[in-house]
Amino acid sequence: MKKGRSIMAMLATAAILTASLAGCKGTPSTSKAPAKQTAASQSTAAEGKVLNIWCWNDEFQSRFNAYYPDVKEVAKDKSTTTLKDGTVVKWTINENQNNNYQNKLDSALQNQASAPTDQKIDIFLVEADYALKYVNSDYTMDVKKDIGLTDSDLANQYKYTQDIVTSKDGALKGVAWQATPGLFVYRRSIAKSVLGTDDPTKIQESLSSWDKFNDVAQKVNAKGYKMLSGYDDSYRVFSNNVSSPWVTGTTVTVDPNIMNWVKQTKDYTAKGYNNKTILWDNKWTADQGPKSKVFGFFYSTWGINFTLEGNSLAKPVKEGGKEEVGNGIFGDWAVCQGPQSYYWGGTWICACKGTDNAGTIKKIMKSLTCDKDVMKKITTETQDYTNNKAAMDEIASSDFKSKFLGGQNHIKLFAEVAPKIDMSKAGPYDQGCNEALQNAFHDYFNGTVTIDKAKANFEKTIKTKYPELTEVKWPS
Repeated sequence: MKKGRSIMAMLATAAILTASLAGCKGTPSTSKAPAKQTAASQSTAAEGKVLNIWCWNDEFQSRFNAYYPDVKEVAKDKSTTTLKDGTVVKWTINENQNNNYQNKLDSALQNQASAPTDQKIDIFLVEADYALKYVNSDYTMDVKKDIGLTDSDLANQYKYTQDIVTSKDGALKGVAWQATPGLFVYRRSIAKSVLGTDDPTKIQESLSSWDKFNDVAQKVNAKGYKMLSGYDDSYRVFSNNVSSPWVTGTTVTVDPNIMNWVKQTKDYTAKGYNNKTILWDNKWTADQGPKSKVFGFFYSTWGINFTLEGNSLAKPVKEGGKEEVGNGIFGDWAVCQGPQSYYWGGTWICACKGTDNAGTIKKIMKSLTCDKDVMKKITTETQDYTNNKAAMDEIASSDFKSKFLGGQNHIKLFAEVAPKIDMSKAGPYDQGCNEALQNAFHDYFNGTVTIDKAKANFEKTIKTKYPELTEVKWPS
């Protein structure tokens, strides 16, 4: 689950950058960063025969193995991929839970300069919430100056996907194959039961503002359904529409719109409009399955095809189930824009300083993030929304249909939302602040602490995680 408009003023000192890497047992030291290496310098030196790629799940690995044209063979255990020129791609996948991926990545980056050539990281992936932590370090290479991609190569990418990985000194430090605008995904059968129609245009009319959304929640509840699954489902819509960044200087500012989420979620919980679940827990996952009575979920592009589709099946694919109507509630979904535009997540490919594969990295980046035909193929075959405006506009205006979404062309809606994504409030503390805020208020929602205690718990967590942050301001 970062790009396209002016990014907030970045951390100005090495000390603050080091602090932004809090949560790791040791911050990557910029003094140990490998010497600068460029695609141009690679033209006079042989490319390495091992390409090490670090990520936290198999999403990019699956895209790489299926759509990078130079793939020759994939190992049965998928631990390696062999390219046509003999290069062996080694995949290191460390799950995200409890900051595991970043902790292990940071430890490896500290040892990058002294690591044997075939063990050095060549590519690592980052997410939106912590991208700037690495973008403003010496471990990421300039995609244009060091790797060799041109403005022409990058012209069709959504601008916001570049903004989020642009360093404070203006260097583009990563590229993405996907853009991640968000929509509201709802159950067609429940919509018919409650609102008398499942037509996306009419459902959008009923959900086009938060007041209307709340009115529908009341009607949904009256029919014995839940509007949302849990506490966190609407969070990203509110947090993506704030008026200021989380951190300015050493002060954390809780935006009024974040507290609007708190107010709505407390109200939904008290009225029984949600199932009191927490994002990613088993109950939340089950609420996307055949036995669920939850009306809908806020999901971005990857969430629909990479998460919701699998959760909706009665018989999982790994057990022989097929992604088709008749298996669970596959096909009983549709999307609309919902009350506000937002995005959620996204993945960026970063070239790591010290690589001896800059030429190969350039080919990978150009093919998987710039090639219109490749982008279009990924979208039509996987329903992932890819980072090429020309390709997405073509699909949006075509007769493309999603079987999972009951024949709807959801790319058209995504194409309308993507240009509206605003990354100007993004910052390096986003992940820590978002997670701490949500965790602190779960106890308030379930009634075990007061709102003041929840605020105090948030402040304690933030000041422990980021000692350099000295003040937390709440809206009056």
